[in-house]
Parts: sequence; C-alpha cells; structure tokens
Amino acid sequence: MKHNRRNFIGKISLATAGIVGLSSFKNEPGQREVKNVFIHHVFFWLKNPESVADRDKLVEGLLKLSKAKTIKDFHIGKPAATNRDVIERGYAVSWLLYFKDEEAEASYQSDPLHLKFIEDCSHLWNKVIVYDSVDI
Repeated sequence: MKHNRRNFIGKISLATAGIVGLSSFKNEPGQREVKNVFIHHVFFWLKNPESVADRDKLVEGLLKLSKAKTIKDFHIGKPAATNRDVIERGYAVSWLLYFKDEEAEASYQSDPLHLKFIEDCSHLWNKVIVYDSVDI
C-alpha cells in the first residue's frame, strides 16, 4: 500500500510541477520582443508634483490624445514602487506609444489632437523628456 501511495504522490507532484511550469510565463529569448515599430516614450514632470488633480488632468488629456489615428498602441503609467540607484522615479506620468514607423510618428507630431493636447496641458508640466527608439 505504501508503495502505491508513494507512486501516486510522486505522480501528483510531477503533474503539479508540469502545470505550474506551463502556467509560468516564460518565453524563449526574443519571443516577447516588439519588432517593426517606432517607440515614442515621454516622461512628464509636473509643476505641482503633489497635485493629484494636475496628474489626473494630464492623464485625461493623454486619453483624448490616444485617439490620434497613427497610434498603434499606448500605455499611460506612473513610477513603480521599485527603488534602486538606477531607477528614475522623479517623473509623474509616462506615456508610451507604439507607431507603425517613423513616418507615422512624424505625422502624430502635427496631428491636431497632439497640438490641442499641448495647448491644453502644457501648463501642467515643467519638464518633459522623450526617448524614441527603433529596431536594431
């Protein structure tokens, strides 16, 4: 009886390990890499960094701006709670955009929605840094 019980427990353990292994998200190198896009990442520092109302107004403006036709996808974020020497946490809001290519991003720069966003929201920030990147 003990032998069967050990075999049963061993088989259950292997099955559980297999399920856990399958449910853990781990791709081969390069499988999660985003390719063939133009990435435009903007970081905003607010004039009033403690103002939740100002942050919310900026986010509201970004949501309106997200309707620009050349944006493939976007993400609006705030600094994570991580804290290491290499992590910049001074910004208030990040705006990550994916475009089809450099021409789509260039078109976005003159899009009326983008110009309206700048007009309506630029009074909220005192610093903006942009990182653009393309595939290697």
